[in-house]
Amino acid sequence: MKTKSNSFLAEEPVGRLMKKYAVPCIISLLVGALYNIVDQIFIANAAYLGSYGNAANTVVFPLTVIALAIAVMIGDGCCAFVSLSLGKNNREDAGKSIGSSVVLTVFLSLFLCVLYVVFGSPIIAMFGGTVNAETFNYSKEYFFYISLGIPFYMFGQAMNPVIRSDGSPGFAMISTLAGAFINIILDPVFIFLFRWGMMGAAAATVIGQIATAVLAVWYLFNTKAVRLSKKDFRLNGKIIGNTLVLGICSFLSQISLVAAMAAINNMIKKYGAADVIFGQEQYAQIPMAVVGIVMKFFQIVISIVVGMAAGCIPIVGYNMGAGLTNRVKELFTKLLSAEALVGLAALIIVEFFPQRLIGIFGASNESIYYTEFALKAFRIYLCMMIFACVNKASFIFLQAMGKAFASTMLSMVREIVFGVGFALLLPIFFGLDGVLYSMPTSDILTFVLSLIVIVSTYRQLNAINKSVPNIKIDRI
Repeated sequence: MKTKSNSFLAEEPVGRLMKKYAVPCIISLLVGALYNIVDQIFIANAAYLGSYGNAANTVVFPLTVIALAIAVMIGDGCCAFVSLSLGKNNREDAGKSIGSSVVLTVFLSLFLCVLYVVFGSPIIAMFGGTVNAETFNYSKEYFFYISLGIPFYMFGQAMNPVIRSDGSPGFAMISTLAGAFINIILDPVFIFLFRWGMMGAAAATVIGQIATAVLAVWYLFNTKAVRLSKKDFRLNGKIIGNTLVLGICSFLSQISLVAAMAAINNMIKKYGAADVIFGQEQYAQIPMAVVGIVMKFFQIVISIVVGMAAGCIPIVGYNMGAGLTNRVKELFTKLLSAEALVGLAALIIVEFFPQRLIGIFGASNESIYYTEFALKAFRIYLCMMIFACVNKASFIFLQAMGKAFASTMLSMVREIVFGVGFALLLPIFFGLDGVLYSMPTSDILTFVLSLIVIVSTYRQLNAINKSVPNIKIDRI
């Protein structure tokens, strides 16, 4: 069967390509984010679950991100590698990368599923789930059923960018939409009609994830630019090594959120207990529940930001592989401008309309302390959204260019050194408010570093000889 050429990536106007690839990717990531967000919205508005269920969702959230981190490392790395390979007209390596990525995803997802099921209780305790007995019980229930769906979740998320790299961003979007639509329909049925509580929320999510995974399997038998054979589905050490190097930035950007959330949850538990209000048993879960909903809004914004940048990976990779650096530079400029506008829009919402955001997550069922802390959390924690958006775009763009080392180092500094470091340090001086200050402090300092790298990247693109597409993939 004749394969489809991706040469249009080097020919069509950059702006048009950006819309064609970024929009479906944004929708896919937004819909993927909605799995957990929709669960939390319905849980928060169920009077018999309330802020206890909300806090439980916050505890489990970073544990699902671990699965996502592994999946996007494989998927985004494969997407970048395939795009670079197709730009060099090397379809053989592209096929090997996809096949190896499929095998690796299946193996790691099954391993993580077993790990979660066997060690559920101690893992939940590590992420602050023992703030009170009710929260711990809800966390265990939700986590157990979510764990059973981990293989389907990881497979669907890993294959999504692979499908985009094959020239089908629309199908990648539809497959994710299908799963999320099922989740949205089943959540109210299971939670309100059947009153299955946390189990119902998890069951709705897992059923949706199964649908997305099934569609991804179907696509692998109907690829366009790359035709797969049985021999491709073997772990190729060299190919998978290069693939994972290109995906390590995506892994770190997600796994660092896990480290930050673990630090934040435990700081909330520690310094909340010392607070006059939140030190009381009946209010102990409120700070954790609130920070969880603030993070969910942040996740929506970052899904747009990452979607815009990740959607451009096939375009950047193909044009870098073909040596068309002027197009790469034009795309970088358009992307940074668009990301800054997204950050500005988000900033306006959190500073001027936080009450409406809180209302979505069941504030009417909670005490005045819940609302007051939520207002403060939104306005402080997310006050540097513009910098956060530009930083994230820079990390992913460098990854798409094949600059894995620079991308990884920036991501590590932001998420591990600053993100975790300030979450642990600032509460010592500012108590519970120190947790909220950690985010903007990290984004300001990271932006300074990102600006240096952005200027350097423009200079390098100007210096590259357009006629010699000699792309080197950095190794860590």
